[in-house]
Amino acid sequence: MPAGSKYRHLLDDKDVRRWYDNLEAKSVITSTVYLRTLGLYCDLAKTNPKKILSEASSKRFRDGFTDFIRRMEKEGKAGSYIERFKKVVLSWTSYNNLDVKLKVNIKGSSDTPTIANERVPSKDELSRILRMASPRGRVSIAMIAFSGLRPESLGDYLGTDGIRLEDFTEAEISSSAIKFEKIPAILHVRRALSKARHPYFTFAGNEAITYIQEYLQERVKSGEKLTPQSPLLAFDPRGVRKNNFLRTTLVTRDIKEAIIKAGFSWRPYVLRAYCDTGMIVAESKGLVSHPYLQFLMGHKGDIEARYSTNKGRLPPTMIEEMREAYKKCEPLLSTKAESATEEQIKKTMREQFLIVAGFKKEEMEKMNLTEMSDEELQDAVRQRLVGMMTGNGSRQKVVSVQEVRSYIGQGYEYVASLPDGGAIVKVPF
Repeated sequence: MPAGSKYRHLLDDKDVRRWYDNLEAKSVITSTVYLRTLGLYCDLAKTNPKKILSEASSKRFRDGFTDFIRRMEKEGKAGSYIERFKKVVLSWTSYNNLDVKLKVNIKGSSDTPTIANERVPSKDELSRILRMASPRGRVSIAMIAFSGLRPESLGDYLGTDGIRLEDFTEAEISSSAIKFEKIPAILHVRRALSKARHPYFTFAGNEAITYIQEYLQERVKSGEKLTPQSPLLAFDPRGVRKNNFLRTTLVTRDIKEAIIKAGFSWRPYVLRAYCDTGMIVAESKGLVSHPYLQFLMGHKGDIEARYSTNKGRLPPTMIEEMREAYKKCEPLLSTKAESATEEQIKKTMREQFLIVAGFKKEEMEKMNLTEMSDEELQDAVRQRLVGMMTGNGSRQKVVSVQEVRSYIGQGYEYVASLPDGGAIVKVPF
C-alpha cells in the first residue's frame, strides 16, 4: 500500500494485515480500496475492525448497518458507492470465518451515475485530445484508444512494472531508437500486467507507432540510452523518480490533463471504450471475428485458452490473420487519414482496368488483384475481350465494306474482300 495512506495504521492489527495481504495476493488495487473502505466505514459508524467481528452476528449490528445504509441514501450517495461498504464488511467477516448475512437492500446498487451519461469520443474529439497531450501522454492515449490497453498495463498501481520496449516482440531496439519491421506491430501484455491474469497480445498501428517513436526520440535527446528493459513510459527528467515505472495514477493523470485541456470531462478509461466500440463496429462489417476481438481486448475466450495452454504461442498463420484483421480495423480507430499505399494504388488501377474490360464487381472480388501477375491480368482481360468481340466464339466476321472502317476502330483487323461486296475482319488475338 502506498506510504502515507490515511488508514495504513489499521495494518498494525495482525488480523487486518492477514486479510489485507490475502486480498493483495490477487489484486493490489482491491486490497488498497477495501482497506480504505473498511477504515472509512469504521470512522462513519464509530466502530473498529475488532468490534465489527465481536458484534457481527447480533441483531444490534444488523440494525446499525441498516441504519447506516439508509443514512447514506438520504445523503444522496450513489447506490454503487454504498454497495461497496456492504461488500467490504462481508469480506472482512467472511475471512474471519463468520457467516454473516446482511439482508439489506440498497437502492440503485447497480447504478453508476458518474458514467451513466458518458459517451465515447468521436474521432475528431479524440484527435483534439491527442493534440492537447504531452508526448508521454500521447503515447498513453494511443495505446489505450488504438490497442485497447488498460492504464494499469502501462504502469501498475505501485509503479513496480509496466510495458517495456521488449514487449514489442518484433521490434529492433538500439540505444538510440526502436524500429518496427512489421506494422501493425505485436505488443505482448505479460500476465502480471493483465487484469484477467492471463498473457495475451494486441497490436500497435501506424499512428501509435509514430507517437512512440517521436516520444522516444525526445528521451534519447535528453541523454537516455534505450534498452529492451526500458519502460515505454518514463519519468520526466525534471521530476522526482520514486519508482522504476509510472504508477497508474500518473498514467491517468497525463490523460486526464489532456482531456480537460481539450474541453471535455471524460474519465481516462473512456478511451478503452473508444477502442472497444471501434472493434465492435469492425466486427459488424466483417473485418474482424468475435474471437479475435475478444483476444485483442484482453478478454478471456477460446483463443486466450489456446494461447495460455501453448505457453504464449499461436500458429504463425493465425497471428498473421489477426494482424491483417487489426489492419482492416485501423481506419475505424485512427484519427489520421492514411495515405494510399503503393499496394492500394496498384489494386485500384487494376480494378479500373478490369471494369473497362467488362468485369463485374462480384468477379473482381474473387480475384487476388494484389498477388496477380501482370501476365495473368492481361490474359484475363484478353479472354474477356475475345468473348465480347466474337460473341458466338468465332474469330472472324463478315461485314459490309461500309462497316469495315468502324470495325477497325473497334480493334478488328481487315482480312479480305468478298466478291459480293462484303469484307472479312478478324479479332487480332
